Amino acid sequence: MKILTTDELLQKKCVPCDNGTQACSTTHLEEQLKQLPGWYATKNNQRIRKDWKVKNFLAGLEFFQAVAVVAEADAHHPDLHLEDYKNLSIEVWTHTIGGLSENDFVLAAKIDQLPITTE
Repeated sequence: MKILTTDELLQKKCVPCDNGTQACSTTHLEEQLKQLPGWYATKNNQRIRKDWKVKNFLAGLEFFQAVAVVAEADAHHPDLHLEDYKNLSIEVWTHTIGGLSENDFVLAAKIDQLPITTE
């Protein structure tokens, strides 16, 4: 896999992976995350995650609704977490391969373009 700039990621659309698709390497993950400020690896480098603190509960739900629209358009669905009414996090990985694919970085870049009302 090639390391893509944020602009390159934003131009892509998520594509279905099959069971033969290889998850990205730790080296690729580390380099690609440099293009996605605030995102970090979790679950033994099998997922990426980002955290936000929003202004209030409704701001969090509005952001998640916007994320849902983007995720549905690419048929790539992240885990959305809302805790203590204004602490948000999103975790992304490719369920089919049990690790990270290019799709995860594409979705992360698109999520980063969405407006969010923080504290």
